[in-house]
Amino acid sequence: MTPTAAILDIDGTLVDSNYHHALAWYRAFTDHDIVLPLWRIHRHVGMGGDQLVAALCGDEVEDERGDDIRATESERYFAIIEEVRPLAGARGLIEDLKREDREVVLASSAKPEEVEHYLDLLGARELADAWTSSGDVEATKPEPDLIHAALDRLTADRALMIGDSIWDCRAARNAGVETLAVLTGGFSAQELFDAGALSVFATIAELRERLPFTALG
Repeated sequence: MTPTAAILDIDGTLVDSNYHHALAWYRAFTDHDIVLPLWRIHRHVGMGGDQLVAALCGDEVEDERGDDIRATESERYFAIIEEVRPLAGARGLIEDLKREDREVVLASSAKPEEVEHYLDLLGARELADAWTSSGDVEATKPEPDLIHAALDRLTADRALMIGDSIWDCRAARNAGVETLAVLTGGFSAQELFDAGALSVFATIAELRERLPFTALG
């Protein structure tokens, strides 16, 4: 059997962007005269933008203004995307996985242009075997479509998700894939376990250190 492959989330897992996204969504909503507590928006970061507006504001707002709010969020996020940095050890994690001859797919709900930016930021184009974005699927996390898209790019018999949000865990669970989670996205360990995570690690460094003893070991 081939080694277990790794499906890696990007936002909040490999790059420190969750709070930037929360702020961009906050500004987008206020631009459309909707004021939401920032903490509530953060609880939905990691959910795809196609799902987030309705989840926070209801179907009526989604139907009437969803596309406009998403377009504004994209503008607001790209105004601050240069402030986003890789999380410590992110590229090293990919290198560790490849050193063990594992296939690695980066599976993100982000827009295609954001994923392209992150690939350059991480220097991951030559490391990852493939990557996905919201442009590859009809519905994003917590729907399983992105995980299925990642699985379609693999030849391995088995894969494991590595993510930071409850939406990563739920999407993977909906696709029949288990998840290792990190706390770098701002969700608690209990929330991640409740969403289906097998194990939770404080940082990528801790995950890398204990990788041989996980389900990927």
